[in-house]
Amino acid sequence: MITLTGINKRHGNQILFVDASLQLNPGEKVGLTGPNGAGKSTVFRLIVGDEKPDDGDVALPKRITIGYFRQDMGDMSGCSVIDEAIAGSGRVGELHHVLEQLQHDMADPDKADDMDRILARYGEVQTEYQALGGYEIEARAKEVLAGLGFTPEQIEGDVGALSGGWKMRVGMAKVLLGNPDVLLLDEPTNHLDIESILWLEQFLQQSKSALLMTCHDKDFMNRVVDRIIDVDNGQFVSYTGDYDFMVREQKVRAAQLEAQFDRQQAMIAKMQRFIDRFGTHVAKAAQAQSKAKKIEKIDKIELPKKREVVPFAFKKPPRSGDDIVKIQGAKKAYGAKTIYQSLDFEIKRGERWCVMGQNGSGKTTLLKMVAGHLQPDGGVVKLGSVKLGYFAQQALDLLDPELTVYEQVDHKFHLEPTSVKRSLLGAFQFSGDEQDKLIKFLSGGEKSRLVLALMLFDPPNFLVLDEPTNHLDLLTKEMLVQTLQDFDGTMLFVSHDRGFLRGLANRVLDVSECSAGKAAKAYPGSYVEWVEKTGMEAPGVHR
Repeated sequence: MITLTGINKRHGNQILFVDASLQLNPGEKVGLTGPNGAGKSTVFRLIVGDEKPDDGDVALPKRITIGYFRQDMGDMSGCSVIDEAIAGSGRVGELHHVLEQLQHDMADPDKADDMDRILARYGEVQTEYQALGGYEIEARAKEVLAGLGFTPEQIEGDVGALSGGWKMRVGMAKVLLGNPDVLLLDEPTNHLDIESILWLEQFLQQSKSALLMTCHDKDFMNRVVDRIIDVDNGQFVSYTGDYDFMVREQKVRAAQLEAQFDRQQAMIAKMQRFIDRFGTHVAKAAQAQSKAKKIEKIDKIELPKKREVVPFAFKKPPRSGDDIVKIQGAKKAYGAKTIYQSLDFEIKRGERWCVMGQNGSGKTTLLKMVAGHLQPDGGVVKLGSVKLGYFAQQALDLLDPELTVYEQVDHKFHLEPTSVKRSLLGAFQFSGDEQDKLIKFLSGGEKSRLVLALMLFDPPNFLVLDEPTNHLDLLTKEMLVQTLQDFDGTMLFVSHDRGFLRGLANRVLDVSECSAGKAAKAYPGSYVEWVEKTGMEAPGVHR
């Protein structure tokens, strides 16, 4: 269906692809992986024609339809959420609004003289619209938007009033509604909560569209794709299986390559010893010279650079008391919308609570009240003797944009040895020149990594984390989970990443029914045990 053949591409001095080729077949579900900067997003831009290869060919069928979800979806304003979603859904969306305009024209007495042309045009458009399933478009739009977390009020509301993250969801709805031949999804789960992620998983599993996507959610990738294309050292390396299969296969291939490398090095060393010993020996000089020529002609095996996860060994936090948080009868509302009517909840030392609940159920509100960034309308939220560390997306705005990554760490921990600070940044995937990058040029994921590094360098004994894995790549997520597994303290967190939930939560708090006046449901076991007991990976969403 789509083929990239012999692609060469560079950005400035950076070489992305060298004689690289890939193929996407009809109905195939493919994950695109590789380190940051490897060129994954460039692949999408090559396919849609936003960029051209320096050499090579990009071939697409003439009548193919492509839905491309990217992180920059452009401006949205001037209409309702549902109208914006329908308008951007491709040909059927265009026809939807053409029909609306023609219906308006037919009711306009000033256009009576042009009615024959209007009616003829209406008949043509209506026929095509019906053939494309247009009369179901509104119902489908509502279904998709609801799946992505929109309430009925939001669906009919002004799209211009939405935050950036919610506009990204509208952008996702546009792409899904178009029902294209090919879906190109660049980090589709970044702005979704776990309920919407689970809905999207099912949608894509059932979709007949071919799919090529990048994603930082390993569980999502495993459940949706049947093949992985890894961008590795300028090449596209294909693995017929899910993400976990690729990881296992890469280990096998790496072990085989290392064995071949060792054998080759041993052979070369043996030949070199002969050369060193007999190079000046009259009787064996010719043999030595022959071996030297053989060494020169050997196609030497090179070991690839390893993408390693190195957990950061941070200092041990000070010991807290046994009572971390006590909440009694807490009330909270935003205008007419009640979030908590009477919340009772306790956290003891060493517990790691994940907070679950549908979008708008008050997860972030709870964390803000515990962190002291928001006061309850009634009741008591009392912290014990703790050293609190609070991570929220707003914390990214507190970084100094004019400092470099290293300068920001050095500014906060000026007396610490340079080697320790460099090691910290290395653990959070800032290596070499990246430590000298200005903060104003960092991506959202890079800023998140830096804020987490600053927090864990001098660790608190009580961590409150609101979506700490947003925008983090798979390697950094893995490192963070491994690092926090050794954290000798207490945690309260919200996360949509199931790997993070499985790896860290030993308690589950479900607040999904608190706004209806019901008590929060506290489960005294891990997230894994909660899923097994309830059959749900998120409240109301069964496996």
